[in-house]
Amino acid sequence: MKVKIHLLFILLFFSSVLLFCSKSENEAIEENTDTGEELALDYSTHELPQDINWITNNNYKTFASTEARKGGQFNYYINSFPLTFRTVGPDSNTSTRSYFLNNHMSLIDIHPNTEEPVPALATHWAFDKDGKTMYFKLNKKAVWSDGKQVTADDYIYTLEFMRSKHINAPWYNNYYTKEIDKVIKYDDYTISISAPKKVPDLWLRLPISPIPKHFYGRLDKDFVKKYNWKIEPNTGAYILRDYSKGKYLIFERKKDWWAKDLRYYENRYNVDRFKLIVIRDDNVAFEYFKKGNLDCFPASQPEIWHQKGNGGIFDQGYARKIQFYNDTRRPTYGFWLNMDRELFKDINVRYAFAHAVNFEKLNSNVLRDDYERLHTFDTGYGKYTNRKIKARKYSIKKVEKYMQKAGWNRGKDGIWEKNGQRYSVEITYGSPIHNPKMVFLKEEAKKAGIEYKLDLLDPSTWYKKLVENKHMISFMGLSGGGLRPSPWQAFHSANAHKPQTNNATNTDDAEMDKLIEAYDNSVNANERIKLSHKIQQRIHDICAWVPLYQMPYTRSFYWKWMKVPNIPGTKNSSEVFGDPGGVSIFWIDEDEKKETLKAMKEGKVFEPVTIIDKTYKAKN
Repeated sequence: MKVKIHLLFILLFFSSVLLFCSKSENEAIEENTDTGEELALDYSTHELPQDINWITNNNYKTFASTEARKGGQFNYYINSFPLTFRTVGPDSNTSTRSYFLNNHMSLIDIHPNTEEPVPALATHWAFDKDGKTMYFKLNKKAVWSDGKQVTADDYIYTLEFMRSKHINAPWYNNYYTKEIDKVIKYDDYTISISAPKKVPDLWLRLPISPIPKHFYGRLDKDFVKKYNWKIEPNTGAYILRDYSKGKYLIFERKKDWWAKDLRYYENRYNVDRFKLIVIRDDNVAFEYFKKGNLDCFPASQPEIWHQKGNGGIFDQGYARKIQFYNDTRRPTYGFWLNMDRELFKDINVRYAFAHAVNFEKLNSNVLRDDYERLHTFDTGYGKYTNRKIKARKYSIKKVEKYMQKAGWNRGKDGIWEKNGQRYSVEITYGSPIHNPKMVFLKEEAKKAGIEYKLDLLDPSTWYKKLVENKHMISFMGLSGGGLRPSPWQAFHSANAHKPQTNNATNTDDAEMDKLIEAYDNSVNANERIKLSHKIQQRIHDICAWVPLYQMPYTRSFYWKWMKVPNIPGTKNSSEVFGDPGGVSIFWIDEDEKKETLKAMKEGKVFEPVTIIDKTYKAKN
């Protein structure tokens, strides 16, 4: 898990390098007439304080296998081609973004089991007694994928880049202005980063990822269009080498990757290439998998695990099944009500909607009791999670109570009506895999007098509709990458009533703002925990987000030649396979692949294998 400042919408899955600098880099920084911004960034060298206590955590247990082999091509699929290769700005916040971001390293990484900082682009770090500054020694071996050295200037440039109005990314503009004060250079490989004030969990906030100064240079108003399809140099194990728009992406492992021998990166990132094939229909993708054209297939959905994981290649032992329990932060799967719609301005109407969601019956009738009810927004954050909150249960009586209180009456067909308006809601989602769930919930809601109009779109169209605030209700999960709750982007009014933000409910609530600002400004862990609980309670009380379910595990189908360590994942693994640029501890056994393909031709079978690993199963 990388320390990065970014958020990902969980969808239901996803040239040449231009040296852009028309003048010398120093001139580009100093002369700012084109941007109209006062950057005032200092690239000069300063004197390093003497009393620094350097830290490095190089003694934690590793989690990859020494039996891992390098080689092979991993074939996987995405439902839609990315709208851009940029990771900031318009249309960048899609699921395929993770394949790019996971190859942009940060100063430090987070050990996925201990959740403690470990070396990455920095070999050592230290804390200043001012409570708002950290020092970092950069690894002198670190290079960009185009061979250029990673230096202190790239970290200073990160502020110039992220603060620029030209990237058209308000969240990043705000964060890198309000949360990161300055980067100071002491030499080419020693820097400090400061927050504007004392902040909690400083080591989670300040270790930013560098941005290649030599690649971008001075930004201008054409940034979004100019860099839409350019491949940005990165520091991670893989780089995008080939693609065909609308068809596939191919990432290739750097055989001379600078970090391949570092303690926490050994025996990881084992496949030579991974190819992401665009397959818009999951049923078609499963047929690809059965033919061996995909190496694994996500199987967490009950209808896939129980119905498709039987017979044929599974009984013959060519393909296997794995269910791996994790103990990590849960995506916020549920219904996001757009409160800019007139219907949802009445809180009683929102409460009624929540009580018309029949999770219990859905779980038993459709989900095979595989899922658990999600109760609160920030689930899986340890002490920061408010375990006292319970999701509203299905109750026709309570629906009637709230609707009558709001002045609505049942119409002739049983649907609530008021002043000629029916309680009819459009629910937008981005994959047909959710059809059984949505159809079932539609019938249960109808009994309570609420009409669902199901709006299934392809992932790209769904996402576009969402970020442009054209949805009425969106069914989705939002997942943050941090170890602490981060409510600002999803619930602060600063992100409401505007496109391209993560406030999908358009929550604009003074009390919520006050709580979030207090949480963000507090440096006391106990106070922040209490505030986190209050924020989650306020989210529950407002009822613009209605939780549905969580999965305490990840499940996959995979071919016999795909290999994993004895413990197949880590405490925080959201998948065992799927993203070779993530934690990535699996590998391909090419000899076994040949043997398996030969056995299939000859009719030879193997013992069926299903792995259920509970190493990290959370204790209730």
